[in-house]
Amino acid sequence: MTDTGIDIDAEVIVIGLGGMGSAAAYHLARRGVSVLGLERFTPAHDRGSSHGGSRIIRQSYFEDPAYVPLLLRAYELWEELARESKREVYRITGGLFIGPPECATVSGSLHAAQLWGLDHEVLDADEIARRFPGFAPETGQIAVYEPLAGFARPEETVAAHIDLAVREGADLRFGETVRSWSDDGDHVEVVTDSGRFRARELVVCPGAWAPEILADLGVTIEIERQVMYWFGLDAGSTSDAATMVDAPIYIQENADVEQIYGFPAIDGPDGGVKVAFFRRGDVCSPDTIDRVVHDAETERMRTRVRQLLPGVTGPALDAATCMYSTTPDHNFVIARHPRHARVTVACGFSGHGFKFVPVVGEILADLVVDGHTDHPIDIFDPTRVSLVAGGQDPVATAGVR
Repeated sequence: MTDTGIDIDAEVIVIGLGGMGSAAAYHLARRGVSVLGLERFTPAHDRGSSHGGSRIIRQSYFEDPAYVPLLLRAYELWEELARESKREVYRITGGLFIGPPECATVSGSLHAAQLWGLDHEVLDADEIARRFPGFAPETGQIAVYEPLAGFARPEETVAAHIDLAVREGADLRFGETVRSWSDDGDHVEVVTDSGRFRARELVVCPGAWAPEILADLGVTIEIERQVMYWFGLDAGSTSDAATMVDAPIYIQENADVEQIYGFPAIDGPDGGVKVAFFRRGDVCSPDTIDRVVHDAETERMRTRVRQLLPGVTGPALDAATCMYSTTPDHNFVIARHPRHARVTVACGFSGHGFKFVPVVGEILADLVVDGHTDHPIDIFDPTRVSLVAGGQDPVATAGVR
């Protein structure tokens, strides 16, 4: 960062204090940078994409093995965040990636695990059912089992990064709706409902508001409505309840190339198990999203999850909506803005970004403070051909929350 000689409110303004923005604020502040964070909602809110109690973390990345080095670093930072914040921001449960041997969920996970030497096992359907009694995969399905998979707690993660950022001196303000921002080459200016703020650098982590606040980025980002469901366990079977409390996280793909994902009963049997489809949502915006979960949706999910977990026979306990912000190739956008030299962006996480939150914060701090990062992020360049020229059809199963 260079001195512009103007009056500033902070060296860096961070727009958006959800998963990525709160991590960026912390990693910048811990390096001694003066940070002003602006968020339209309350801390760890449920209006965007960083809520719902759990997000899968894993390393055998079937989307693209190029992500694995970032995941290895993210795991180190998850542990550091847990230690520094004294919060349970993540938990290791093991993970099953289940489906026909040739499907992307299985073959891609196995390829990434073998390429990077990750600890894993390949289990047939009988072995899955024997070792994990709550699961009943179809005959012929197999699984890649990753012992280091698990889940992160999104609300705890955001709260931890916010607390640590404030401890390091960041000025974080909530209820601040950003109306516009500008970069005149010498400084940046952000206009909110309460005033104007100036800084030397700007970091934009807008989540589902990316199409609005990053309209000149040159990237098509589609916002999708997604639904998370919680179902009760068989009330008459204590063995089923105990099994699901200790179960691994899982992703299953069927012969119709339809993925579901889910979690153990992370808050005990009474809290049920969380499950969801991947990529069955309607296009929306933050203003038009239908936040009502309809009975037909719940029944479709119930029918599908019981094909894998027959012991999930209890009532629907809860449901919630969130949003994916999806790029044409389903890869992230993390870079200096191609049109604004003082602006750094992180967006388009396409439904599989939360597991990267700590390392994205570190990358954004690198880009602002040093002008570059040693992390491999070329795949996230907003000027890549697949985003500028209309792109290729993404694999239907790429990415899982």
